[in-house]
Amino acid sequence: MAKKNYFKSRQILITGGLGFIGSNLALKLVELGANITVLDSLLPDFGGNKFNIFPIKNRVNVKIADMRNQRMLEKIVGDFEIIFNLAGTLSHIDSMTNPLLDLDINCVAQLSLLQACRKNNRSAKIIFTGTRNQYGKALYLPVDEKHIQEPTDINGINAMAAEKYHLLYTKIYNISTVSLRLSNTFGPRHQMKHSKQGVLNWFIRLLLDGKTVELYGDGTQIRDVNYVDDVTDALILAAQSNKAVGQVYNLGGQPVTLKQFVEEIINILGEGKYILKSFPQERRAIEIGNYVADIRKIKNDLNWKANTARDEGIIKTINYYKKYKKHYW
Repeated sequence: MAKKNYFKSRQILITGGLGFIGSNLALKLVELGANITVLDSLLPDFGGNKFNIFPIKNRVNVKIADMRNQRMLEKIVGDFEIIFNLAGTLSHIDSMTNPLLDLDINCVAQLSLLQACRKNNRSAKIIFTGTRNQYGKALYLPVDEKHIQEPTDINGINAMAAEKYHLLYTKIYNISTVSLRLSNTFGPRHQMKHSKQGVLNWFIRLLLDGKTVELYGDGTQIRDVNYVDDVTDALILAAQSNKAVGQVYNLGGQPVTLKQFVEEIINILGEGKYILKSFPQERRAIEIGNYVADIRKIKNDLNWKANTARDEGIIKTINYYKKYKKHYW
């Protein structure tokens, strides 16, 4: 829970703020009384969508700009007390086919923001979103924050580097940073045009369209999934906590096989089907196997846990896209 009036009138920047998690966070922070600026490049296929903030479009400041532009960042960062740094790309496949673009967006852009704050706003608190993909294939379950990081793709390596940049700027320049290592997240306002930024919402789209879901292998790969509202709650708790500065935290709490997740969608819709297929070579090479997060640290430090039942989250997601399909399909 947010501290009473903690965010009231605070100047807050959300990078990637027209994207999936950023827009959901913006809606919540506006209701908490914050003054919100969202920064987004609106690069094609990356998930930014102006409709995502439609309910609050007259209550937020929107800047369409590329975070790789350090000079632009230097001009604007001085105004903000809190920066939620959510900009980036999550595509594992794209990172292997276009590694330099992934490097640009997930590393160069992050350093640009940190350098801008070092020069013009060392008092800002930055909450960064990393990924469970930083760990690679789990050596043990559940995976705690001390687990070795051996990513299976370029995206995971760059996310790991970006997180380390943030923590280094805390140690060297006393800029307050926190990193949350997110697991698979689903919910409203996720882009629905392809599966490269996340498969859970893609499964929902396919089944809403009456199409067959293709699951690789036997479908029993375990993912630790979170509904987006629980993720935004974690971001808010990290922002208001002094104890979180310089720390990394796993998110998770609802392990499920991909097959079970699809079956739950089908059960809620009352129709749909899936088939099992062999792994394509490019997918098999970067498959991480089972993943379950150890969330004891964030539970102990910030009193966070996932509160949204998975079926409740799926129902909310389905209802949202049924209502606003034309803005996402």
